[in-house]
Amino acid sequence: MRLTKFEHAALLLEKSGKKLFIDPGSFTTAITEAAGTVAVVITHEHADHWTPEQLNRILDASPDAVIYGPEGVVNAASGFDIVQVSPGDSIEAGGFSLRFFGGRHAIIHSSIPVIDNVGVLVDDILYYPGDSFAVPEGVAVDLLAAPAGAPWMKIAETMDFVLEVAPKRAFPTHEMVLSVAAKKMANDRLTWATEQGGGTFLPLEPGDTLDL
Repeated sequence: MRLTKFEHAALLLEKSGKKLFIDPGSFTTAITEAAGTVAVVITHEHADHWTPEQLNRILDASPDAVIYGPEGVVNAASGFDIVQVSPGDSIEAGGFSLRFFGGRHAIIHSSIPVIDNVGVLVDDILYYPGDSFAVPEGVAVDLLAAPAGAPWMKIAETMDFVLEVAPKRAFPTHEMVLSVAAKKMANDRLTWATEQGGGTFLPLEPGDTLDL
């Protein structure tokens, strides 16, 4: 399986000619190479994690692709056929195994309602928490997508999240809100946290790929 990192929160996983997209949102360049897509996972309803335009591009290339998301996504993306998933669900999606965790978005502020959010474990290898610090209990995480910057977090929280998960490998995600200097600072802190559990931090940039 191969991982490609896109800008901000979007990821592509490829295996045996099949593609799985995660969170293709508004901060990600237009997705144009989507033939062979079997599934799309949307962790929550915020526009930086999905847009109708991105979904339409994927579906135009792969009309049979199945879109998965929690109840909040089902309601927000009512113009699309979304298969609702919840924490604890396990699904086989076109050759990819998906397990879902968490359930709620991290708190942004007391004045802002907390929405649905699911973390997803792909093929028991990659764990992507969406906008949360939901730990996949009972899972030895090989590769962790660690949030690097957001209105709902401070770097100490992500460091504690990485320390608790203790992945073998980690890389940054959700970093389009950061300046170049802030990205470097976040990567330095996440490198330290990953190494405390004996893991390796990979400072992936958009367009970088990783064989899993």
